[in-house]
Amino acid sequence: MISDELYLELNDFFISKIRETDLTYKRYLYDRINWQARMICIRGPRGTGKTTMLLQYIKEHYSNLDEVLYVTLDDIRLQNLTIIDIAEYAHLHGVKALFLDEVHYIQHWEQMLKNVYDRFSTLKVVYTGSSILQLAKSEADMSRRQTVYNLTGFSFREYLLFKGIYDAKPMRLDDILKNVTHLTTNVFKSFRPIAYFDEYLRNGYYPFILEGKQDYYEHLQSIANVVIFQDIPLIEKDISFATLQKARKLLSLLSKIVPLEPNISTLCREVGAAREVIIKLLSLLEKAGMLRLLKKDINSYKQLSRPDKIYLDNTNLMHALQPIVNKGSLRETFFMNQLSHIADASMPEKGDFLVNEHYTFEIGGKDKTFKQIKDTPDSYIAVDDTEIGFGNRIPLWLFGFLY
Repeated sequence: MISDELYLELNDFFISKIRETDLTYKRYLYDRINWQARMICIRGPRGTGKTTMLLQYIKEHYSNLDEVLYVTLDDIRLQNLTIIDIAEYAHLHGVKALFLDEVHYIQHWEQMLKNVYDRFSTLKVVYTGSSILQLAKSEADMSRRQTVYNLTGFSFREYLLFKGIYDAKPMRLDDILKNVTHLTTNVFKSFRPIAYFDEYLRNGYYPFILEGKQDYYEHLQSIANVVIFQDIPLIEKDISFATLQKARKLLSLLSKIVPLEPNISTLCREVGAAREVIIKLLSLLEKAGMLRLLKKDINSYKQLSRPDKIYLDNTNLMHALQPIVNKGSLRETFFMNQLSHIADASMPEKGDFLVNEHYTFEIGGKDKTFKQIKDTPDSYIAVDDTEIGFGNRIPLWLFGFLY
């Protein structure tokens, strides 16, 4: 059970965090969440702003903070307590909503949350976890009790919004493809998107860039290490430290050569691991927000199988992990990252991407032609270094307005 003294300390910390929380801008997911649900899970890669979202909701919707308790479960003072201990104390003291951050730090958290849901019918629970790996594992067991949401990094649109440069609502993919000239002309009337696009590709995906550019890439490198040596072992209980080192070696190797149509035998030889280990590590790194895997068959994404092409998750990781970044690789990675949040992408017979099993896209610079996707129905070129779109030539930056 929590002592009264510890509860007061936790509450003081919570109050100080609320005071620091800014309500000016909110992430794209904020208004999509059904905050009235009894149990809500918000998951996503590290550094995407889950904690800020919780605090913003509390500050905006609870005038009486005695009815709320926010706890970050990586607090060392809680290491001998369980989620049930925290919920029981909160319930006895009139708390109506319990917000649990970094839930994966507590052992057996899945069973405990089930018990809390079943025992305390008047207590609302919202929880997050930086490790999408372990949260994903619980989804089947918890599906009847909770609503699950996924938070990603900034889109280009959100980056412009949070930087105070341009305020626009997300655009639908169909609208972009049908009304590209109208949409790009309207944006162009307000500001020059290309002037900020390169900046976003370098350091605009993770919300903590708003705290300043200093040590930004070092922070990303640290996140990669935490994912490998802390997050992966949380779901793969029997994984050895030697295998984790191979995962780090694999990520380092891929960062130098992606996008890559992989030869698994070569990766096995370079990393020193068996085929099944490499394929499993690729899947784990993708779920953790480090990689994106492209496959020809959209149905094969549900299976643990060899990808047809490998990307780093986002362009900021490319700059953080690679000394030199190829412009063509950067363009493809941006497109893959932004489209994957709102649509299904697979590898086509012609072109670079097949979206929703219908639209074919070729990615390139402003001189790119339709030669490679000639006579392909519903085909488009995502064109870099271009501000106004026309016909089936869509400015690459505009795909950053999808969410």
